[in-house]
Amino acid sequence: MVNLLSQQHSIVNRFIGEIRDAVIQKDRMRFRRNLERIGEIAAYEISKKLNYTASEVVTPLGIANVMLPSQEPVLATILRAGLPLHQGLLNYFDSSDNAFISAYRRHHKDGSFDIRLEYVSSPELTNRLIILSDPMLATGQSMVMTYKAIIEKGRPQHTHIVCALASAQGIEYVKKNLPQDVTLWVGAIDEELTAQSYIVPGLGDAGDLAYGEKS
Repeated sequence: MVNLLSQQHSIVNRFIGEIRDAVIQKDRMRFRRNLERIGEIAAYEISKKLNYTASEVVTPLGIANVMLPSQEPVLATILRAGLPLHQGLLNYFDSSDNAFISAYRRHHKDGSFDIRLEYVSSPELTNRLIILSDPMLATGQSMVMTYKAIIEKGRPQHTHIVCALASAQGIEYVKKNLPQDVTLWVGAIDEELTAQSYIVPGLGDAGDLAYGEKS
């Protein structure tokens, strides 16, 4: 299932517009904060899908009956670009365990590339709910490889994937190569990929915009 966060117009449209804006992008702190805000909105929407149990909370004047989530998700992200989006999710699911994965494109002289995955740090994931975030879903290859790496830590109950921007091609690749118990949450979908597999109009390199250009 694919959920488009901007389908029903809301304040998320502003945050998506600003992370795309070449002028506003020059403010790195604002770029990171906007990704964080998108993560917060995704966290709120995902929270509607969780299981809840009735609980009693003792107030200074009595007892309140409230419905509280019965399970905290595990928050996973792809370094380094995923960190601001991950922080937005963590702001809401602040008691969650966390997982971190290093995955990147290794480019070749002929213009092709392959995905390298060098680091996975994760808790046990068997029967747990996972929220896996990465700001850009271009070809979808790194997301699929990352998912397959983390489920070596245990088969999750369900996985939510959160991206600020995605290509239509990347979404189709993920849907084709990941199981049915995966739900996508996407800020906006772009139709085009360049020959180098960058999203158009996209926003550029999210990691570089957040933390500075890599050498």
